[in-house]
Formats: sequence, C-alpha cells, structure tokens
Amino acid sequence: MSPLKTERKGAILLVTLDRPKANAIDLQTSRIMGETFRTFRDDPELRVAIITGGGDKFFCPGWDLKAAADGDAVDGDYGVGGFGGLQELRDMNKPVIAAVNGIACGGGLELALSADIILAADHASFALPEIRSGTVADAASVKLPKRIPYHIAMELLLTGRWFDVDEAHRWGLVNEIVPAAQLLDRAWELARLLASGPPLVYAAIKEIVRDAEDAKFQDAMNHITGRQLRSVDALYASEDQLEGARAFAEKRDPVWKGR
Repeated sequence: MSPLKTERKGAILLVTLDRPKANAIDLQTSRIMGETFRTFRDDPELRVAIITGGGDKFFCPGWDLKAAADGDAVDGDYGVGGFGGLQELRDMNKPVIAAVNGIACGGGLELALSADIILAADHASFALPEIRSGTVADAASVKLPKRIPYHIAMELLLTGRWFDVDEAHRWGLVNEIVPAAQLLDRAWELARLLASGPPLVYAAIKEIVRDAEDAKFQDAMNHITGRQLRSVDALYASEDQLEGARAFAEKRDPVWKGR
C-alpha cells in the first residue's frame, strides 16, 4: 500500500501522507514524496498543491525511528527533493499549502516549513525535539530563524520544547488557525483562489524570493531588472502579461494560460 494518497481536482493536487500510526517518513516514503512533488512541479496543468496528513492526530512526526532501527540510514537516499520531497526540490515555482492536521514535530515541522502557506487545525502542536536525542534539526536550523524572531527560534531549537498552535500563530509560523473539521475545506478554498491566479507571476515571485534570500537589496533588484531570473524573463515575454493588461483595460477578469 502506498504511503501517499493523491487527489487531483482541476489544477489542484492534494497529497496526503498516510502511514499509520503516525505518518512518519522512512527512506522509501521520502523518495515517493519527491517523485510526487516533482511530477506536480513539471505538470503544466497543475498549479497548486496541498500537503496534509492522514487521520486527525498526526500531520507528521518526521523521521521513522522504527525504520531507522531496522536499517534505514539517516544519511541514506531521501530521493529528489530531499527529506519529504519538498525541502530541496529545485525550481518549485508553484504555491504549496500545508494543512497541518495534528502533531508536526522534527522533520514533520520541517516539511510544513517547506510550504508557502501553513494552515493549522486548532488542536495542532509543534516541536523540534532532536536536541533531546543528540541530533540536529538541520533544515529547521536554517529555516526557522528566517521565519520567526531569532531568539524565539533559537529557544525552540535549543530546548526542543512543545508549543501549541496559538503560539505558532503568534510568532507568524502559521498563517491561519482553523477548526479541525474545516481544515481541508479551507485549504481547498485557498487553493482554488491561488489556482485562479496568474501562474507565471507566482513562479516569478517564488524565484525572486529564493534569489533574494541571502542577497543584498540592490543586488537582488539588479537581478530582476537585469533579466537574470528565468521566470521573470518568461513572465515579461508571455501572453499572460498582455492578457492582464488587456483585461484591466476592458474591465473583465483575465484568462490565464500560463504562457
């Protein structure tokens, strides 16, 4: 049985990590997730992805320690995209929504951090407990201090303590808190809104954000204005840019074609 369930509705792909009892990720699952998200990235008909967990208790607790005890190497082949298929997947220029339906800890929190927008059920909880087992939450150590205040990120990394969804929202880690029964409905609603938007603009935004992450402001601006980003070049030369201007002038909704 596959550890992933996928559902495709129009331009939206729902990916559900479903590995009872806790949706932990082993090497095989990570490789399957990578292939799934690469397929999503490369399919011109798909525009938005949602990642969630099966059941109502766990989003994902991260690395499958039982699989590790049975021989899965921590430094093994996670597949394209790295652990969970999203963290290191190059050129992911489409929006990804995480619908956190329960516990998200360790690599599971890192998986959520790989999404662009995080919705969380009102009972969700979070932690980076690697410190307690003498390991490092490497991806979170890179991402978390860039997402929330440095001193808060460092406390969470250094103590491994649990925090609830209200605290996650307070620090800006979570975009919205949603009643559990309404979580997927809200994720679909948001995904439909994004799917109706201009895909080439989304691609340009995501590439600009990645390019600017560690660059000085003027260097980042020079890349954009100097046409050094592929997705920005594609946008400026596209039918969609002309369509946007025409639709505005004609006072109608634009029809985006992604080209």
